[in-house]
Amino acid sequence: MFGLSGKRALAAVLLSATVATGAAAHHGWSWAEADQIELRGTIQQISMGGPHPTLDVATVDDGVWRVELGNPRQTERAGFVEGVAKPGDQVIALGNRSQDRTEKRLKAVRITIGEKRYDIYPERIQTN
Repeated sequence: MFGLSGKRALAAVLLSATVATGAAAHHGWSWAEADQIELRGTIQQISMGGPHPTLDVATVDDGVWRVELGNPRQTERAGFVEGVAKPGDQVIALGNRSQDRTEKRLKAVRITIGEKRYDIYPERIQTN
């Protein structure tokens, strides 16, 4: 039914659809709880790479959490760029934690380093 080039094209389309579906699932919010929490701790490590910059944050009572920020461009637009924070800095992260309570992971909508606030997802910030 398909020649060799047709089979390759079909395979490429199927692979693209699979990758796009996986990317959408990763970048969505369905894995996170609806309610927001505030996480306070000390930055252990910062990664500014994609798909999302991350902070590893050591808390006093609950160990080390992975705090995901927005995509690199979005995080940069919020003002959080390389050099504004370093390991050892105190951080407050406001965001949505993973629904899987065995996973210490938070999608931050806002982070605060010292007196400086970085609104990563301003439209998602829930205020009381």
